[in-house]
Amino acid sequence: MGLPRTFVGFSSTDIRYYRLMQAWKANEHIDFNFADCQLDQEINSEDETYIKRKCRERIDMAGTFAALIGQDTRSKHKYVRWEMEVAIEKKCRIIGINIDKSRKVVDATCPPIIRKIGAVFVPFSPKIVAYALENYKMGINDDFHYEDQIYTQLGY
Repeated sequence: MGLPRTFVGFSSTDIRYYRLMQAWKANEHIDFNFADCQLDQEINSEDETYIKRKCRERIDMAGTFAALIGQDTRSKHKYVRWEMEVAIEKKCRIIGINIDKSRKVVDATCPPIIRKIGAVFVPFSPKIVAYALENYKMGINDDFHYEDQIYTQLGY
């Protein structure tokens, strides 16, 4: 099976977690890989229309939208929520990745836009994120999570 084409959405305060995902991918001792549809470089512009057009082009390449969910993700509307709207409009698979390592949706941090739409929520850890990228199919009108037996199978 080909690697999942994935756009990773995150608050600028959580960029280090995206960089860590890139490090997982680069580390030959960690079984983690995905086709990263992120922008090749930061957009040095204040033009919101231009920035959104460039992000939309990258999201349009992806079949999966992985949302890194940190402490301020819920309140980020200008770009983070907009990216989620584009991914939903495109019918991407949505994977919520909880930076606090929660295995289920966390009401206090999860943006309402990705609630009850069939997304799966996992903790920020390479094995379970890789599992979700490779195996998850969108559910219907609910929030999903993996049962403990999946985590046990993965060595958690």
